[in-house]
Parts: sequence; C-alpha cells; structure tokens
Amino acid sequence: MVQNLHQIVHSVTYTLEQKDEHAFQENIKDLQKYDLTRIFLELSSGEQKLFLEFISIHQLADILSELDGDNQRKVIDMISPHTGTLVITQMNNDDLIEMLSNLGEKKATELLSDTDEEFSQDIETLMEYPPETAGRIMNNQMVWINKSYSVREAVDKLKHFAELAEYLNYLYVIDNDKKLVGVVSYRDLLLADLPQKIEDIMKTRIVTVDAMMDQEEVARIIQRYNFVTIPVVDEEERLLGIVTVDDILDVVYQEAEEDIEKFSASGKAIDFNTKPFTAAKRRLTWLVLLLFIGIVSGSIIASFEETLEQVVALAFFMPMVAGMTGNTGTQSLAVVIRGLTKERVNTKQVLKLLYRELRVGIIIGLTCGALIFVIAYLWQGSAILGLVIGTSLLCTLIIGTLAGTIIPLVLNRLNVDPAVASGPLITTINDILSLLIYFGIATAFLSHLM
Repeated sequence: MVQNLHQIVHSVTYTLEQKDEHAFQENIKDLQKYDLTRIFLELSSGEQKLFLEFISIHQLADILSELDGDNQRKVIDMISPHTGTLVITQMNNDDLIEMLSNLGEKKATELLSDTDEEFSQDIETLMEYPPETAGRIMNNQMVWINKSYSVREAVDKLKHFAELAEYLNYLYVIDNDKKLVGVVSYRDLLLADLPQKIEDIMKTRIVTVDAMMDQEEVARIIQRYNFVTIPVVDEEERLLGIVTVDDILDVVYQEAEEDIEKFSASGKAIDFNTKPFTAAKRRLTWLVLLLFIGIVSGSIIASFEETLEQVVALAFFMPMVAGMTGNTGTQSLAVVIRGLTKERVNTKQVLKLLYRELRVGIIIGLTCGALIFVIAYLWQGSAILGLVIGTSLLCTLIIGTLAGTIIPLVLNRLNVDPAVASGPLITTINDILSLLIYFGIATAFLSHLM
C-alpha cells in the first residue's frame, strides 16, 4: 500500500474531478481505514468535501476514528448534521468518546441531540468517567452471555450480534444481576457440545480492571497477561465494558509522547506543523529556568579563576567532564523512567537499583577515567594533570549516574510524574556538581600541577 499510495491518490483525485462515484468506489474498495484516512488527508479541501459525499457512513466512521482532533472538527463541519448523527452511531463507543472530547461540549451536545435517548444517555454516562481511566477508554458495545445459556444459545446470540464482536477471542459470562462470573474462549465454545451449559465450560478465574483505574495501569495488566481484551467492572463486579488492545496501543503511544515532551522539557506537543512563536513559547519556561541555573555554573568557574589562570590546560578538559556527567545522568534517568512506566517499585527494588547504578557508575568512571588519563598525559605531558582529570571524571560519572537515578525515584515517591525530571534539568544539575568536583580536585593538587 505504501508504494502505491501516490498512484491511488492520483486515481482518486481524477475520479473526484470527473465526479465518477463508481470509479471512485472501485479505487478505494478493500482499503484499510488507515490507508483511506491517509488518502483523504492528501486531498485538497474541495476534493475532501466530495470524497466525504461519496464514501459510506461506515467508511466515514472509520476515517473519523483515525483522525486527530483538528481534522475531526474539520470533517464534522464539512458534513450535514443528519450525516453527523448517522456516523456517530456507527463509531465504536471508545472512539466516539475521544472524538466528542476533542470537539468540545457544545459540538458534542449538538451531535448527540438528534440521536435516540438511550444512545445519548449511554454516551453521556461514559463521558462522566475521568479522562485517562479505564471507564473512559472502554467499549461497552460487546457480546455477553448469561451463565444459564446453552452453547447453542450462545452461538446464536454471537451470530445475531456479530457486528459487536470486534475481537473474536473471548465471551464474557454474567449472571442475572449482570455480575461478571466467567469467561469462555471461542475455541472452547467451538469444541463444546451444543446442549452443554455455559457455566459448565466457562473459566471463573478472571482478570478484571476497575472502571476508575488509570489507563497506564490497564496497559501494564494487558502487557503482563498478553491479553487482547480485558473486562471493565464496577465496584460490585458488574460488567461495564471491555478495553481492547488497539486502545491500549493508543494509550502507550500517547503516554510515551507525553513523557518525551517532559523529558525534553518542551512542554506541550510540538510537531512539524507547530508555528514558530507557539513552539518557542512552549519551550521558553524550562529554558529560562535552566538559564538561571546555568549562571551558577558560570559563578563556580569564576570562583576558581585563579586555579584556571595558573593551569590553563584545565580549561581544555572542562567541557568534556561536564558533558560526560550530564550524558550519564540522562542515560540513568531514561532507564529509571522506562522502568517506572512498566511497574511499581518497592523499597527493596529501589535499593537494588541504586546499588546496580552505583556499580555501573564505577565501571563507566574507571573506564573513561583511565582513558582520559592516558589522553591527557600524551597530550599535555603531565601525569599529575592526567590523574586530576581522570579522578575527577571517575567521581563525577558516579555522582551523575546516581543523580539520574535518585531524582526520578524521589519524584515518583512524592507522587510527581518522574518524567518532569527532564534531561536538561539533570544535565544542568550535573554540570554544577561536575565543575565543583573538577575544580575542587584540581585546586587540591594545584601545587603539583604548576
């Protein structure tokens, strides 16, 4: 598809220019919704309007589920209110909730106003769940069966509601109070005798998530158990819906983007289309703060001016020591943040991690320290200078590694997102520490360096 996309866009554009709906349908038939969406985004506004008139309501629902918030608003404005009402009833509830959240309360109310009362009430109930919780991303359009059903009755129901069976892996079993009591795989259903009761073949040990659970924790559970879907229940164990793996992939992508933004201290999302002024404004807060912190580094250098004047060669290695310390701190920070997104850590794990990172820092410090000792000796012809720089690098790399480990762990302990301990912040802090250590050791050996 990727190789032929340009050709298909060209063909679709031609059929739109000719207003040939039959040829248009021939060009787009059998395309995946992702590819259909990419083609739509390649078209001009006029072509997009005609494109939306030619596609089916089901295809329009697929496209809306793939678009971002800005393009969803654009499409909704292009179509008639009647078409908008029809299309939202074709969307999966989880995709619809996300779109309505993007559109805003006023537009969402307008779209829901012409739908039947049961549908709109159902959607409004889902939207009451807090953002980034299992309840907000779950789909309540699914096939469930009662434990009193026979296998034949379960199969008949599945056939009747086949359009709701997005993932053909499990059937969730409830009792008369709508409490989740079991799960049946489609394989077990297929192999069972038709007269058998569902309660005789179902598994009763079920992994569930609460509707109020954070979406990141839901992602961890699905990853841990390799599930394709997971049931969502309320405090009374009543089945509310399911979270599917495609929604979890969106969650993982979204959370990763947020962490990268915080990690790089760039604030809100900045992409290729962000305007220069907006991009600069989103970056400035952190950078101005780091600028003032960076002044501390300058004052440290100024306070050791006499040492620098007497041994000018120290200035040659100063950027390297500061840079290496910042780099190792950022590496440790990335490792810790990645670990914290996968699991919750306890005191034993923290101590184990700190001990490991201490050893890592020592190994890296000894290796780099020995290497810079040789380089400094060969370059400047002074073993003492090499020893000062090598020892400084050993100490700063150990401290930098530990700083990059401890800071996110402390923030996590304080229930603050550890990703805010961004790379630039760690680098700046380690610059200050490395300069203090470097010039402190150099000053101590000053008489031997001259």
